[in-house]
Amino acid sequence: MRPIYEIAASIGLAEDDLECYGRYKAKVRIEAIKRFERRANASLILVSAMTPTPAGEGKTTVSIGLSQALAKLGKQTIVTLREPSLGPVFGIKGGATGGGLSCVLPSDDINLHFTNDFPAVESAHNLLSALVDNSVFHGNPLNIDPRKITWRRVMDMNDRSLRDIVIGLGGSTNGVPRESGFDIVPSSEIMAILCLSQSYAELKEKIRKILVGFTYDDKPVITRDLKIEGAVTSLLKHALLPNLVQTTEGVPAIVHGGPFANIAQGTNSIIGTDLALRLADYVVTEAGFGFDLGAEKYFDIVAPYGNFNPRIVVLVATIRALKYHAGVPADALNEPNPRVAVIGMANLRKHYENIDKFNVPCIIALNRFPSDTDAEIQAVVRAAEDEGMNIAPVDIFRQGGEGGLELAEKVANIIATATGTFRSLYRWDQPVEDKIFIVASKIYGAVSIDYQPLAKRNLDLIKKFGFDKLPICIAKTQQSLSDNPSLLGLPSDFIVTVREIKIASGAGFLIPITGDILRMPGLSKTPAAYHIDIDDDGNITGIAVPGDA
Repeated sequence: MRPIYEIAASIGLAEDDLECYGRYKAKVRIEAIKRFERRANASLILVSAMTPTPAGEGKTTVSIGLSQALAKLGKQTIVTLREPSLGPVFGIKGGATGGGLSCVLPSDDINLHFTNDFPAVESAHNLLSALVDNSVFHGNPLNIDPRKITWRRVMDMNDRSLRDIVIGLGGSTNGVPRESGFDIVPSSEIMAILCLSQSYAELKEKIRKILVGFTYDDKPVITRDLKIEGAVTSLLKHALLPNLVQTTEGVPAIVHGGPFANIAQGTNSIIGTDLALRLADYVVTEAGFGFDLGAEKYFDIVAPYGNFNPRIVVLVATIRALKYHAGVPADALNEPNPRVAVIGMANLRKHYENIDKFNVPCIIALNRFPSDTDAEIQAVVRAAEDEGMNIAPVDIFRQGGEGGLELAEKVANIIATATGTFRSLYRWDQPVEDKIFIVASKIYGAVSIDYQPLAKRNLDLIKKFGFDKLPICIAKTQQSLSDNPSLLGLPSDFIVTVREIKIASGAGFLIPITGDILRMPGLSKTPAAYHIDIDDDGNITGIAVPGDA
């Protein structure tokens, strides 16, 4: 690794522009961001994916590898990514900093506590929780109905035992007993707000608008009623600043914010991407899970709020995922089968067609895994090209930027000839039911929506209090185009079930919760935590690091 001052200097930042966290990590000061204007010719590249297998298809690795390949072509490039959550790090997926020769460094630090942004969000969120309950305890001047407090608590760990709990037990001095629970930090509205804010004033204003519950006579209670937005925002003073690190090949990387895409907007911070667009000609950013989740939300929520115009979508596919969606069991995905890989392209084709609905060109990055054979790669490339799809195989895990040169060249050529701006899928002023159906039908392929009783009551409140003009951020399983994780490939004739609709008035969107999606994951029988260790010299093992297969 090069000292972070050298990485900063390569994109025009001075030492005084940084707040350093050791030798290889730094935050960029707000004053430094204001000193630069957004480049008129800067090109934003959005990396998404087909519906992934449970282990993921390597979007982060491809994003990093593509940035390194563009740098090898002489393009001034920055990659912008989300910060990992401790839930997946110690859960099913392990580290989230890329892999092989396409990583962001220092990997262990980024995967664990990094610059303490996640603890800051957790503390800010839980301060608001404590202050709401404190107001009820001390005379309840706002007339809050404890049964209608909607603001739960959060922690950054998978813990199914905390999904639904009873708090306030132990007598009158411990508060009012009520049902509540915990969500994971990446689902926190504070995390969403942090990633949608570009200044302290905007951050505080969004926190002022958070809905925390309702009164006994069903009037909304907003953070501003408690007059504590300043205290909550103060805990996020350093968390708002983008984090600067580097890739394995020394390409500058901004890693900041971490909302999940299946239960939130699923992309890094607006302030981080905006900074990159001020400092580089090519910016590679990633949207979580499949295109139906993170990328749809990027176009319909993040891009309008950030005034971004993605020039191209890189759609990550793998032979493993193609075979998975053709019905091959997870434990047999390493067995060569070119014919079945081509059959599984129905899922990939749907995502490719969905991208065209946003008026943005697309190229498929066929991300090579060790088990892939040349025959499988050639069969999928040939089938895709026969259908008129742009596609490029990449081997950036083993080769770094060198393994993504074909993709980088095709991306640069497409951007050079692309014109126009993206279009959103719906208008924000459309009825909430229309917005939900447009996304569910056009992107997922659903035929109708089934609103459960709670969701219908939520719709009434949303319309009554004027929240109906907000965009929608659908919480849905990442394992299927539908809301049923068992429906693989290209499901058809299915109904999406909306259980409830949460009002994230501070972040500025509504969250329809579909199927059995959870905002607090649980750990598997053998979580990644079992394989993580630290030796007497402080070296951590077991988290994905450069060179892991």
